[in-house]
Amino acid sequence: MKWIGGLVLFVLMSVVATAQEAPRPQKVEDLVRLLQDPEVRSWLEKAPGPSIAVEEVDAGLATWEAATRSRIDGVVQVIPRIPGEFMAAASRTRADALSHGKLPVFVVFLGLTAVGLFAERMFARSRRRAEGLQERLLAIGVFTAAMGAVFFAFDWPALPRIVLLVSLLALVVYRTISALLDAAVLASSVRRRAKVFAGVAVVAVAAASLGPPLSIDPAATEAISFCFSIALLALAVEGAVSSSGRTLATRISLCLAFVVIWALWCVGLHGLFWLGVYAMALPTVLRFTGRAAAEAFPSEPDSMKRVLLVRGSRAVVVVAAAAWLALVWRFDPNSLVHDNPVVAAVSYGLLKSVVVLLLADLAWHLARSWIDRRLTVSSGVAGDASQAARQGRLRTLLPIFRNMLAVMVAVVAGLIVLAELGVQIGPLIAGAGIFGVALGFGSQTLVKDVVSGIFYLLDDAFRVGEYIQAKSYKGTVEGFSLRSVRLRHHRGPVFTVPFGELGAVENMSRDWVIDKFRVNVSYDADIEKARKLAKKIGEELKSDPELGPLFIEPLKMKGVEEFGDYGIVLSFAMTTVPGMQTYIRRKAYAKIREAFQANGIEFATPSVQVGGDDRDGAAAAAAIRTQQAKVVAAEG
Repeated sequence: MKWIGGLVLFVLMSVVATAQEAPRPQKVEDLVRLLQDPEVRSWLEKAPGPSIAVEEVDAGLATWEAATRSRIDGVVQVIPRIPGEFMAAASRTRADALSHGKLPVFVVFLGLTAVGLFAERMFARSRRRAEGLQERLLAIGVFTAAMGAVFFAFDWPALPRIVLLVSLLALVVYRTISALLDAAVLASSVRRRAKVFAGVAVVAVAAASLGPPLSIDPAATEAISFCFSIALLALAVEGAVSSSGRTLATRISLCLAFVVIWALWCVGLHGLFWLGVYAMALPTVLRFTGRAAAEAFPSEPDSMKRVLLVRGSRAVVVVAAAAWLALVWRFDPNSLVHDNPVVAAVSYGLLKSVVVLLLADLAWHLARSWIDRRLTVSSGVAGDASQAARQGRLRTLLPIFRNMLAVMVAVVAGLIVLAELGVQIGPLIAGAGIFGVALGFGSQTLVKDVVSGIFYLLDDAFRVGEYIQAKSYKGTVEGFSLRSVRLRHHRGPVFTVPFGELGAVENMSRDWVIDKFRVNVSYDADIEKARKLAKKIGEELKSDPELGPLFIEPLKMKGVEEFGDYGIVLSFAMTTVPGMQTYIRRKAYAKIREAFQANGIEFATPSVQVGGDDRDGAAAAAAIRTQQAKVVAAEG
């Protein structure tokens, strides 16, 4: 971030580079005229092929070398004439203004600036909000609108009009860049350096654009741009050297990179120059753009508006960079794009591919944001049974749809990119179809799993969060893939079961559950009292604030189920929501035990009888002997 100044340097400097084209040297004109001569063309056509190719390459290199040398020599020679050209242009502008009864341009510029600042001040007082990036940009917009209204309200002479327009635009651009730099997370020294060379760069662009309207010699205009580029290069190198947070090797590498990119601009290789600028500047610019766009929705991190703004702003930056690079290639006579059709096709195909990938990325993130928000809403909404079922179905199908959408977007974007690069995708698609058929025959189990999963989902056999049992597998459904389901057993283990292995599925979590259990009481227990106690217990459980919402039908005693070996078997039943029957049954057991013990209803217990068939006679004889022993003892 500390060398952002150097990055902005080359971004703005290149505007000057592409705005001015070097005049074609006389030698080049003579060469072109000679190549168009019929006799020369006839001789070249009869010459051997390899020699022609070599001569064409040599002629292209010679032409480029001659144009570059002539451009540099002309810039060096015209530098001493820059002050004179500047003073002459200023005199012509002043004379044009005074001849039409207007004030000098500098005075008018100060007046328009004062009007804009006054309107901006009134706007700031009316808003009374915390100053942020959006507020500053709005204020700059008011400043620009006020100056523009006054500027277009009067009829200005030709030369003062163009000077005023360029100066006002330069002022607005510099203020906008300053606002963006203030919003960036930068150290104060780095921000100050960035503003300094941003101001120099804006002045350089304004001076270069004023050259043709003010009738300044094109060579002098190019020399002015060259001088400004040296000043900006010095500022960029100074900023890289002063960045104490970087290692020495990194700082040296940055300085060399700046010098190399500047040298590419000097020799007229504008395409390579822009590629170097993008390689260094785009990552930082994209991070800053995304962070600034995300500040518009700080409380909605996953909203579609935020995704659209963040991803869209980054896409706009990249598309603008690609469009500008295409324009540079189109109007740069030294570009290889003009000389080689293959290079041109690949180059423009790459630019189009960048746009396609950005659109695919934006579409995918928008779709994923919508799906994630739907999953979040469906997880937190509690309603009636139909609403809960619909939300459960969404939680089951949306993750699979998200995965399928990701694959589809990636495949479509890849095919479009290949088509833009000149690859014939028709045979590729046909070959992929044949390969798919062969793969289907070779992996029948996989196809079986995928097809079975599709029909399970269409039948709504189970959803995420439901407890199911299929063959020897049972557990809570945690998630799906295209070929398997993931089950979490109630004891912890996780089963990943292919759809083709499920077979018949027993869903234990759908709609409602009837839970039945039995209680054994003694044969002398009062059955009617037990029924009334069970009914009372059911009402108590139904009225409980925690357990009541879990009931569909309260606890009831169905009656005598059977006569057991040790007592009577009573049957109880209740209807609850799925998954809660075990919890409610434990509560019912505790209350039944307390109620039966409090009302004298004994539970049946196993007993063992020891002895033969004359159990009653032996007992009577024993009682007689005991009585006789007591009588003898009393007489003695």
